[in-house]
Amino acid sequence: MADKQISLPAKLINGGIAGLIGVTCVFPIDLAKTRLQNQQNGSRIYTSMSDCLIKTFRSEGFCGMYRGAAVNLTLVTPEKAIKLAANDFFRHKLSEDGQKLTLVREILAGCGAGTCQVIITTPMEMLKIQLQDAGRREAQRKLIGQHAGGGRAKVNVVQLKSPTALQLSRDLLKDKGIAGLYKGLGATLLRDVPFSIIYFPLFANLNSLGRRNADGSAPFYISFLAGCFAGCTAAIAVNPVDVVKTRLQSLARGHHEDTYSGVKDCISKILHHEGPSAFLKGSYCRALVIAPLFGIAQVLYFLGVGEFVLSLLNENFYSVRMH
Repeated sequence: MADKQISLPAKLINGGIAGLIGVTCVFPIDLAKTRLQNQQNGSRIYTSMSDCLIKTFRSEGFCGMYRGAAVNLTLVTPEKAIKLAANDFFRHKLSEDGQKLTLVREILAGCGAGTCQVIITTPMEMLKIQLQDAGRREAQRKLIGQHAGGGRAKVNVVQLKSPTALQLSRDLLKDKGIAGLYKGLGATLLRDVPFSIIYFPLFANLNSLGRRNADGSAPFYISFLAGCFAGCTAAIAVNPVDVVKTRLQSLARGHHEDTYSGVKDCISKILHHEGPSAFLKGSYCRALVIAPLFGIAQVLYFLGVGEFVLSLLNENFYSVRMH
């Protein structure tokens, strides 16, 4: 990717397609990550990622595994496109006569990319988290109902209807205005800027290792592995902030669960009630989600999928004009 000159529209298409493919493949793992990060001591429903996925499938079915996927699929294209294109834009602006960027300039480019993407990331994840976590809260409510009923197998529990992303958006805009969709913006910046600072320089340096093609570019498998490793490393490094962001963006809390007024309050309560290990909740899930997303993106860049799509669009456009 870094070795090829790709037009901005092609970069946007590559990033968008990578996001769509990646989200479709790994969304259930992302759902498990959100639920694991949100559950607090004393109200644990799931013991691990596999336990969460099994229980979700049994209680909510296959569609329950993709609760919140619609909003993610809708907004992941502009989100990933902005992130990847912004990084390339800043790298180009910071380069001097085509020379290799210094580490400091690579970090600055990653910082710029992470800052740009939160325009889309914050409202996307704000809505997604509400939908993903609804099943966990319902499972917790049922468990409390069973305990209150003396452990009887059958308990009369009223089913709660989960709102849609559109309903959530309307309610937030009505009650709090545009700021309602940007709750947790500070935490999102604290996560995404360091992520980009780690990911993009690490990928660029890993991608430059090993054998090269005849044109000097990296083989596709090098780009894929570099994308996966860099994504996994960055995801785990910023997971503590991701836990804070997830907690802050969860508007509804389960029974006897803490509420938070801000980043500092959230960190303090997590440390006091759950200990430092709580900041690692869902870290392996996040690594499994992020690694293939960016690995796929780099392969699409290598294969020139964006240029191919653009050429098809141009051909169709001219053929329509001719007729």
